[in-house]
Amino acid sequence: MDESSIREMVSGKRVAVLGYGISNRPLVRLLGSYGARIEVYDEKSPDELGPEARENVRNGVRFSAWKPENEQLLSGVDYVFRTPGIRPDCAAISSAVRNGSVLTSEMELFFDLTPATVIGITGSDGKTTTTNLTRRILESALERRGLPGRVYMGGNCGVPLLPFVTEMTRDDFAVVELSSFQLMTMRRSPNRAVLTNVTPNHLNWHRDMNEYIQAKSQIMRHRPVSRVVLNADNAVTLTLGKNTDIPVTYVSLRRSGWHRIVPEWQDRASAVYVKDGWICRSAPHSTEERILDTADILLPGAHNTENYMFAIAVLDGLAGPEDVRNVALSFAGVEHRLEIVREWNGIRFINSSIDSTPSRTLVSLQAVGGHPVVILGGRDKHLDYDELAARLYRQAKGVVLTGEAAGLIREALDRCPGKTDVPVRTEPVFADAVRAAVSMAGPGDTVLLSPACTSFDAFANFEERGRTFKTLINEL
Repeated sequence: MDESSIREMVSGKRVAVLGYGISNRPLVRLLGSYGARIEVYDEKSPDELGPEARENVRNGVRFSAWKPENEQLLSGVDYVFRTPGIRPDCAAISSAVRNGSVLTSEMELFFDLTPATVIGITGSDGKTTTTNLTRRILESALERRGLPGRVYMGGNCGVPLLPFVTEMTRDDFAVVELSSFQLMTMRRSPNRAVLTNVTPNHLNWHRDMNEYIQAKSQIMRHRPVSRVVLNADNAVTLTLGKNTDIPVTYVSLRRSGWHRIVPEWQDRASAVYVKDGWICRSAPHSTEERILDTADILLPGAHNTENYMFAIAVLDGLAGPEDVRNVALSFAGVEHRLEIVREWNGIRFINSSIDSTPSRTLVSLQAVGGHPVVILGGRDKHLDYDELAARLYRQAKGVVLTGEAAGLIREALDRCPGKTDVPVRTEPVFADAVRAAVSMAGPGDTVLLSPACTSFDAFANFEERGRTFKTLINEL
């Protein structure tokens, strides 16, 4: 759908924008330029939302209190743009849809409008780093080949792409990180899609694991997707490759060779894997191609090798081994993801505030190695901490618990059958927890912030939590 079609679609129509966060602000501006009659629903008033909201009020935008339980709230609205954090089956939205309103989102509008080739990346873990790697490798390829076009990156990683849509061309690429919240109601897919893995996550928001899986799989269910990359080592993503005629590439960190990775139901699929220290790519009846020596990767941990594999797989035909190696030799990582903060008195401090699930903390523990002092806790996501508790008793030098979930993690530690004498402290205040971790470490040790929980009990987001940690450490 082109811009003129969208203008014709919304001009003069009543459009409800649910939530006035970072991604919906440019949406309101764009819809206003198309002549829509806009009503913003938010828990805060325009005065609380700031000068841009007050300017919108002066320009005729209506602001009302968001009341999801009110079935009449959106009565008579033509289009409902949902922010990702609002469930689509709340009473207000369900009633509106039953009465003829069209439910959509800022991201769906971007997909409709952009002429760029869209590469979408989702998964329970690894999607942000994979998104960054994909963007950097693609930029290297365009520059090396002297091709026109730019690479835009945004989506769930915090950058709304809608403000750039009018400057994008068919030569451009948009590398988009997508969450389950965004994907849940989307009826359009990117041109190329990556599903890094699907493990239990956000079960405090999704009704159950099946709903979460269905949301993630939307990335490959619709037009115009023409290639999908799936993790062969993850049972959920492996199975998603069944009964699809979309070209599939399977990625495996555990097995080597096309015949050991590609399942029988997808014998036309390609494979990316590690063999003899190299990331390799192979298609059916083709010669194995070496892409990247894993020794060239600056990022620590096997999971980051896997992230490179996803990027290599989705960029097949768009970037070559030279482009991948250029990035591998220079890219030191994304902030808040196993980020080395500093060394002080012989102690190394690592910020992995992004680790909001037990599975992410397990991966970080494996990547860091040794016997770190680990800071855990925050807001619980209704996930299981038993496997993490057992790993902490095997590996950690000390554990400091903080935030709302401290008691739940302590219970998992207390009932762990492999319990050892690893010291465990609880400090409700985050700053006190950091100081406690420092006191438990000595020269040669590592202090690792890897919370296994969200930040929303004490911080606006994981970035604020990570920055607070770094400030406290840099003040030592």
